[in-house]
Amino acid sequence: MWRPFFQPYHLIIVQDGDPSKTIKVPEGFDYELYNRNDINRILGPKASCISFKDSACRCFGYMVSKKKYIFTIDDDCFVAKDPSGKAINALEQHIKNLLSPSTPFFFNTLYDPFREGADFVRGYPFSLREGVPTAASHGLWLNIPDYDAPTQLVKPLERNTRYVDAVLTIPKGTLFPMCGMNLAFNRELIGPAMYFGLMGDGQPIGRYDDMWAGWCTKVICDHLGLGVKTGLPYIFHSKASNPFVNLRKEYKGIYWQEEIIPFFQQAVLPKDCTTVPKCYIELAKQVKEKLSKVDPYFDKLADAMVTWIEAWDELNPIGPVPNGKAA
Repeated sequence: MWRPFFQPYHLIIVQDGDPSKTIKVPEGFDYELYNRNDINRILGPKASCISFKDSACRCFGYMVSKKKYIFTIDDDCFVAKDPSGKAINALEQHIKNLLSPSTPFFFNTLYDPFREGADFVRGYPFSLREGVPTAASHGLWLNIPDYDAPTQLVKPLERNTRYVDAVLTIPKGTLFPMCGMNLAFNRELIGPAMYFGLMGDGQPIGRYDDMWAGWCTKVICDHLGLGVKTGLPYIFHSKASNPFVNLRKEYKGIYWQEEIIPFFQQAVLPKDCTTVPKCYIELAKQVKEKLSKVDPYFDKLADAMVTWIEAWDELNPIGPVPNGKAA
């Protein structure tokens, strides 16, 4: 299903399970495949920051990629159809979202003013109409919604059939739950912030990898004057994961997030944090200072955040390009 959309592009496949198993990739694709042995070989001791047996390992692909734009997708996501029955080119819509500015400082009631058939409404300040660079594009899902385990348990048959033809900028100062199964971002603008944390094997928590990356990314985007969009494109999410397994992975996160969210809402980055790596190291410092009291896990996570940036810098020695103006 994805062949017509993915074949023109370079694929990075990160294998999150047993490295002795061989993944067969269909012919005709330009791809790199990495398993745990490759990650250990390339990163050495710093491989400790990459999760094992968890989808969080995908962020290793972000680190080794040399492309400006990254689209990340789960293995159970297929091509969705719009209401007319036409196959949705998710990648094309993500790139449209990323190439047009965001408007995080003032909400436009016609949503994305840069989409065809829309514009800034009456009363929108002209001084803000230029917008800011878009760092991330967060897509949605038809069929199986991205619910947590308690919601899955009480709504086992719920399916999302609603196609909302809208893209909007998430306002400055507003956090959101970022799902990594249909996500694109500008690696040059925000790449080092897209760390999916320590999850899965040997960790007390799972299924919060993309959430953690989303909270860090949004705080940094707000600080650097960058935008995040959500809405189109849709993909078709084919299967629901087991809610009881999910509950075991999530239950600490569901409890902890009541303290994590206020931490990110109140996080302030100093003016001298002018690049994403600097912002991320500062966030790691604040995580260690303020969240370690919640659980010793956050002490370990803060250290892994620093290791991630060190590993990123080793594999990408040129350094980041200038970001949007600080806000």
